[in-house]
Amino acid sequence: MSRAHARPQRGKRVLLAGVAVAATLTAVTAAVAFAGGEEVTGSIACPQPVVPAVPAAAQAEVQRELANLDKQIAEANNRLRTSAGEGGPNFVQNAILGPLASKRVAALNRIETAIGRVAEKPEGLERFATCGLGEAPAVSAPPSTSSPSTPATGGSAAGGAIACPAPVVQNVPAAARAEVDRELANLDKQIAEANERLRTSAGQGGPNFVQNAILGPLASKRGAALDRIEIAVGRVSARPEGLERFATCSLG
Repeated sequence: MSRAHARPQRGKRVLLAGVAVAATLTAVTAAVAFAGGEEVTGSIACPQPVVPAVPAAAQAEVQRELANLDKQIAEANNRLRTSAGEGGPNFVQNAILGPLASKRVAALNRIETAIGRVAEKPEGLERFATCGLGEAPAVSAPPSTSSPSTPATGGSAAGGAIACPAPVVQNVPAAARAEVDRELANLDKQIAEANERLRTSAGQGGPNFVQNAILGPLASKRGAALDRIEIAVGRVSARPEGLERFATCSLG
């Protein structure tokens, strides 16, 4: 099977002030392979993030994370190539595309954070996280900055409040304590914001509104914050693994 990598050309990436052109990466169709008993055609393709104006002070970090996104795609395609015959019928989704999306969420969130340190923080880059086999999935519209004022009727009925598991972070070195505490506080803030969104969105959307519009994005944000905790500890000690298991929240 020929190796086809759906990766942007770094040398041609241009970040325009205030304007970014969306370009969806598509993969060249490769020979048929079998991974986990399922027929696999093509390589993994991911949507190219549309990053808004990047201040000079954030350029280096943003470029580093964009390069990291490219590296993640290459690693996922190599995993696809070398995993023929492994797992069950959902192997590609569960073992390759799912973990890749989580890694991309973390990298995209770091891009938002890098810009937010020196300018207005962009929101919604996680919509570029999901990749597909052979073709990049469609990307949703950017999040609206306006808040709905009038609850509609007939939408999703939500009872109770959003509850999230408390992360267990052990043996945090003193040098990482401030950053870890900041991210733990950020997790609390995310829950408060999600509950406020739940309160003000009564009646909106369809039957899956709460999951798709509140719980899903909350899990992505929590995954990124938990990843930053792992990184903070890992800079000065052994990096903890698996904190992403605390990312998923529920209603009630």
